[in-house]
Amino acid sequence: MTSTERLEFTGSEGNRLVADRYGADSPRGLVLLAHGGGQTRHSWGGTARALAAEGITAVTMDQRGHGDSDWVESSAYDFHAFASDMACAARQLKETTGFRPAIVGASLGGLAGLFAAGSENCKDALAALVLVDITPKMKVDGVRRIIGFMSEHSQQGFASVEEAADAISAYLPHRPRPSDLSGLSKNLRQGDDGRLRWHWDPKFISSRADADKHAGEVEAAGFEAAKRLKIPVLLVRGRESELVGENEVAAFIEAVPHAKFTDIAGARHMVAGDRNDVFTDALLQFFVGLAWR
Repeated sequence: MTSTERLEFTGSEGNRLVADRYGADSPRGLVLLAHGGGQTRHSWGGTARALAAEGITAVTMDQRGHGDSDWVESSAYDFHAFASDMACAARQLKETTGFRPAIVGASLGGLAGLFAAGSENCKDALAALVLVDITPKMKVDGVRRIIGFMSEHSQQGFASVEEAADAISAYLPHRPRPSDLSGLSKNLRQGDDGRLRWHWDPKFISSRADADKHAGEVEAAGFEAAKRLKIPVLLVRGRESELVGENEVAAFIEAVPHAKFTDIAGARHMVAGDRNDVFTDALLQFFVGLAWR
């Protein structure tokens, strides 16, 4: 069993960012894992334990407004705000460990990592960037479907963990419904009315309501950040992804010619959840020879 230690970082607004560290004090590498929108750090548990078993310390962090991290009074939940927090956490990790972390970001976490890595705030602070089924250009219908699912139960919540599991099964019919729901419980919080709701600030999803209106701005800014990347980059796509198709991959590779690309069969947008074994193998291969200091 891999031991874990709870960590805290300070975000760009003085906000508290809660994380778990998996692995040894003297690793051969360091990875900062950033979850997707509406998820928590616990979604990376399997990947983190697998990396730690290979001598790479993994730090899984709740992003602002998610899990045990602070809900920000400013209600700033745009990609640049998440990126600023990511840069803060990366710099603090480098200062305390001597290692430059590699950011592995899924969906929202990937865009936050991209904007952070392409900014001056992370200059010389990162070893690499892994984007998990996300690029600046996304399939609009896929984005709408994800936001629709997250919005559907955000207000009324669920009467039980089983009810939440039923909703996820309806949304992800390709994935077997787990018999043990303890992991799902970590993604829920109980309100004063006794009902369970997703473990994130409701203002996060309300800020996505007009995502279509700003999609062009996000795409343009994302590609500008991508063109500034000098560190090693890996793009991992789920072959049946709702967000990233061949055109989206081609556009990203054109912007970042040195990027490597891995296409994982049998996986959709939630790549690590669908094929975590194959995904982790791809990470380990990418990390071979990486300069962590």
